[in-house]
Amino acid sequence: MPHTPRVFSGVQPSGSLTLGNYLGAIKRFVELQGSGMETIYCVVDLHAITVWQDPKELTAATRGVAAAFLACGIDPKKSILFNQSQVPAHTQLAWIFNCVVRLGWLNRMTQFKDKAGKDREAASAGLYAYPALMAADILVYRATHVPVGEDQKQHLELTRDIAAKFNNDFDAPDFFPLTEPLIGGPAPRVMSLRDGSKKMSKSDPSDMSRINLTDDADAIAQKIRKARTDPEPLPETPEGLEGRAEARNLVGIYAALSGLTAEQVLAEYAGQGFGAFKPKLAELAVEKITPIADEMRRLLADPGEIDRILGDGAKRAEAIAVPILEETYRTVGLIGSR
Repeated sequence: MPHTPRVFSGVQPSGSLTLGNYLGAIKRFVELQGSGMETIYCVVDLHAITVWQDPKELTAATRGVAAAFLACGIDPKKSILFNQSQVPAHTQLAWIFNCVVRLGWLNRMTQFKDKAGKDREAASAGLYAYPALMAADILVYRATHVPVGEDQKQHLELTRDIAAKFNNDFDAPDFFPLTEPLIGGPAPRVMSLRDGSKKMSKSDPSDMSRINLTDDADAIAQKIRKARTDPEPLPETPEGLEGRAEARNLVGIYAALSGLTAEQVLAEYAGQGFGAFKPKLAELAVEKITPIADEMRRLLADPGEIDRILGDGAKRAEAIAVPILEETYRTVGLIGSR
């Protein structure tokens, strides 16, 4: 029996969301609302605590991500929007998946190595087991599609491996779907404004490296004006951007914000220097981002309403997740899942 076409994705509440989050993920989330598939979007607060979080800041950041989703166009009537910790089925299924996933598989996860750094012995067990919880986030809804960035592709491949092993171990073909990645979007990889070789990140120590979704018009314009570039004029074709990481990044941002292709942007600005291009990019970014920032500020002024939306979403999410979890428990041989 085919699974219901269903999209799931989540964003961690660990800092202010950036233009990279918007163009690389959230804009795509909004577009998928009209795709004919069910859409479920989650603030993954349990993933955030795999590294230390100040409790008050975590609460504020969770509401901040929810406000960003709403301000960018996620409609809580068309999609389910909630925070992960309100739906216990995520962690209940994650324990089962901890017993399915193999240590060798987890040892290959490059993100743990990157986040744990040199002192792996000091990392939390949660950070190590993070991919099993991510698999549970997806499969507790039997999501068939997940929009992901390149940095999460390995984890989604592991999700598919866990699903396949569970189905095989318990002789339950197609019990969980082999979830398909949706990689891409308007700008799948937005880079730092200070270093075109690094991804734009909300955790970068330099605020000038990113455009935050809460930035005002002056901040946006200043950051683009000071963005690192090179002295060469813009080429006629994207091939001319090879080896010019910062130039390629700014052209990509312009294309994603305007809805044009990189070819179309370069056709308009070929031969011009960044002294002419940056003001146009700043004007476009201000036009697109400041309404989001204004709406976020309005929403965050009423945290009770954000909490109400998240709570309502959690109830709707549970209505899907709990029957799947109970069926999983029965398949494994456990008595009484609730």
